[in-house]
Amino acid sequence: MLRGRSLSVTSLGGLPQWQVEELPVEELLLFEVAWEVTNKVGGIYTVIQTKAKTTADEWGDNYFLIGPYFEHNMKTQVEQCEPVNDAVRRAVDAMNKHGCQVHFGRWLIEGSPYVVLFDIGYSAWNLDRWKGDLWEACSVGIPYHDREANDMLIFGSLTAWFLKEVTDHADGKHVIAQFHEWQAGIGLILSRARKLPIATIFTTHATLLGRYLCAANIDFYNHLDKFNIDKEAGERQIYHRYCMERASVHCAHVFTTVSEITAIEAEHMLKRKPDVVTPNGLNVKKFSAVHEFQNLHAMYKARIQDFVRGHFYGKCLSFQPLCTLTEFALFLFIAGRYEFSNKGADIFLESLSRLNFLLRMHKSEVTVVVFFIMPAKTNNFNVETLKGQAVRKQLWDIAHSVKEKFGKKLYDALLRGEIPDMNNILDRDDITIMKRAIFSTQRQSLPPVTTHNMIDDSTDPILSTIRRIGLFNNRTDRVKVILHPEFLSSTSPLLPMDYEEFVRGCHLGVFPSYYEPWGYTPAECTVMGIPSVTTNLSGFGCFMQEHVADPTAYGIYIVDRRFRSPDDSCNQLTQFLYGFCKQSRRQRIIQRNRTERLSDLLDWRYLGRYYQHARHLTLSRAFPDKFHVELTSPPTTEGFKYPRPSSVPPSPSGSQASSPQSSDVEDEVEDERYDEEEEAERDRLNIKSPFSLSRVPHGKKKLHGEYKN
Repeated sequence: MLRGRSLSVTSLGGLPQWQVEELPVEELLLFEVAWEVTNKVGGIYTVIQTKAKTTADEWGDNYFLIGPYFEHNMKTQVEQCEPVNDAVRRAVDAMNKHGCQVHFGRWLIEGSPYVVLFDIGYSAWNLDRWKGDLWEACSVGIPYHDREANDMLIFGSLTAWFLKEVTDHADGKHVIAQFHEWQAGIGLILSRARKLPIATIFTTHATLLGRYLCAANIDFYNHLDKFNIDKEAGERQIYHRYCMERASVHCAHVFTTVSEITAIEAEHMLKRKPDVVTPNGLNVKKFSAVHEFQNLHAMYKARIQDFVRGHFYGKCLSFQPLCTLTEFALFLFIAGRYEFSNKGADIFLESLSRLNFLLRMHKSEVTVVVFFIMPAKTNNFNVETLKGQAVRKQLWDIAHSVKEKFGKKLYDALLRGEIPDMNNILDRDDITIMKRAIFSTQRQSLPPVTTHNMIDDSTDPILSTIRRIGLFNNRTDRVKVILHPEFLSSTSPLLPMDYEEFVRGCHLGVFPSYYEPWGYTPAECTVMGIPSVTTNLSGFGCFMQEHVADPTAYGIYIVDRRFRSPDDSCNQLTQFLYGFCKQSRRQRIIQRNRTERLSDLLDWRYLGRYYQHARHLTLSRAFPDKFHVELTSPPTTEGFKYPRPSSVPPSPSGSQASSPQSSDVEDEVEDERYDEEEEAERDRLNIKSPFSLSRVPHGKKKLHGEYKN
């Protein structure tokens, strides 16, 4: 009888280290089911896409992803091929023979995992029959007008059918199926109702009702244990979806979620405590040159500066950094779905108003340019914004034309052995052209706060708040605001940069979210070596608080939105931003180096072990006679801490001046005891130590927020 590998505990550096031995993958088949396989909708796409390489390397040809078929995605992302695995090939053939359309191929991402894609529309004629099957399985009915839920029913029914065909031809191999979010949950419910011999995992990345409640500005974390769940779901007309989600949670052998904060939420919303917390990671790529990411920051920062020069052309271009390329300009940004309160845009704008007051009061030379990259309804680019970029390009072309003429005359004079007369080297026409160019930069209006024409300009939350706090990009404002209501693209005529390039060019990402089950945006900043602001209500923020002794020293600013009032949290965020503005250039470089070193914490090569533990656990529950997991005590993440830097300054804020100023003087008096190589080596040794697997601690008292924030 095959025995599963057990968890073992060892000791390294005085810390308990939980290690999971490899599963016998040659005797198993692993399926991951999600609506976002090859279909980008939100963050789950990033989870699956980035994790694919690590999982495919471990499982090889025994790893498969299941998702919906969309023709445009199939043509651009999937290479069709024949299944190598006999059980999968038979399942695909059987379903195609019975009136379904199942596509198989390799997803053209890193790892090239196999994908099984179901054509939802092709099988829609079965909808009424499958509604009856769902009712018989769990007494959940789906309204005919909810098209999304009907699509999920078709998708789930096809998934359960496919898994049955696979298990019928598995030849003794055991099947693990992991289902992501309620959209994939029906496949799990039907598989369990039909008693298929599979080990099931259900992963929620955010509870359905939790997202709705937070979007309604309800005091969510303060009243987690007080909500009438059925009533709240019914009032929002999502009761059937909530029932599907809750049934999926309770049918699964193992229930996981992505963060401790979401685990607390799920326990109250879905009435089951998660068995394992599986943090989200990224497929981290290291540069062969240690400081290559710093070079990329400088390169992409220059491209952002070009855009800002055009946007603030004319007399409003009063801040020195954009003229002289010194380090007085700081680029901050917030990006993500346009959820004004959930994503923290409300508290961010209020803190920017207070930051503007502080910088003006201290007569700071620092100018903060803040980008809001949040998609909204627009009808075109703003004419004034396009004009600014045209003016900038015209000045650039004129400068290069005059430079070429100047260079040719200088070259000819030197060939003749003469020192040219600088008064005659530029003729009257050149001076006239330059004067006309200068006159063309005059503007009578302030630089626009948005790059596009907004359809709902008068009711837009960001623009309404900007009007209230008065951040209109006045010449005297030290904080300038630019709303870019479109996702970034390298083909844009306005700001031709991909999101990754833009992030690398900025100085700080600010994500003070109120509802953020994980938070990929600050995680992506960390991997690129860009400091970020997050909160203790985001999964990422909680993870960093748990694993980093001094997050601020490593460029992770964590705002307390759980136990502070909104005003106190806003003041804390303002102080974080003001402290960042006071850093010298050298301090920012040190901080970016430290931030980039944290990327190892977010690598799937390390975080993948949480998923491995969940698979061990589900096998032991689904097939207890063949697999067994032995734990001498519940594994937790407590105990491991990324150490506080011991070098001087301990934090880039440790030797700041009382007000923002040039870094030239500071660089001369900066404490030279900072040894980057020594600190980096110590961090590398710490991160190589395998940290513990996270299961939600049992019996631990849950604390809710003291204030709605």
